[in-house]
Amino acid sequence: MPDRRTSGAAPSGLAGALALVAAFALSACASAPRHPKEGLETGLASWYGNEFQGRPTSNGEVFDTNDMTAAHRTLPFGTHVMVTNLENDRSVVVRINDRGPFVAGRIIDLSYAAARVLGIVGPGTARVRLETLRGIGAPRGNGTAVVWIQVGAFSVQENAYALKRRLETSYPGVAVVRLKTDRGVHYRVRVKAEAGSVEKTARRLAAEGHSVIIVRE
Repeated sequence: MPDRRTSGAAPSGLAGALALVAAFALSACASAPRHPKEGLETGLASWYGNEFQGRPTSNGEVFDTNDMTAAHRTLPFGTHVMVTNLENDRSVVVRINDRGPFVAGRIIDLSYAAARVLGIVGPGTARVRLETLRGIGAPRGNGTAVVWIQVGAFSVQENAYALKRRLETSYPGVAVVRLKTDRGVHYRVRVKAEAGSVEKTARRLAAEGHSVIIVRE
């Protein structure tokens, strides 16, 4: 906490009172948490992982590094937030279930899983944009890009297609993408986002229990 002591004689009269009120107001503004305006907030993101695995979060849940969750100082628990790494344009949807970060200058603490998707694990921090999913419109960026919402990744092909069949009853444009990596072949299930409704679709999928990742191509 900053040292609030001052030197010299205390101001007196009306001028002194006004000075004290102004000083108090400036101090309060400097220390108060910044609320996202119209669902938007930009700042530094960090992440936390194994040292907190299995411990209770601020809302009473058990922390799991593999869940798409995050800590925020003021957003209500259960709020879904789209986090975009401004350095590589990767996005992920997380659910707020904890309080933090408690380091000055940072606006959100991501789970390891979310940080890995955004490419933050290595550097530790990154500048991000937060968008609370409350129907505030489509994500900013290149309007001509194709946007997919990834909801699952499987090493067994049939599991991926089973999820695809379930999603197709409610969502148009579900696809299975086959990717070969040094760890083998993986099948990723993605839902194509309609223009202007990316956040609405992402919020709906997240509410249904899917781990949501926004993919722009």
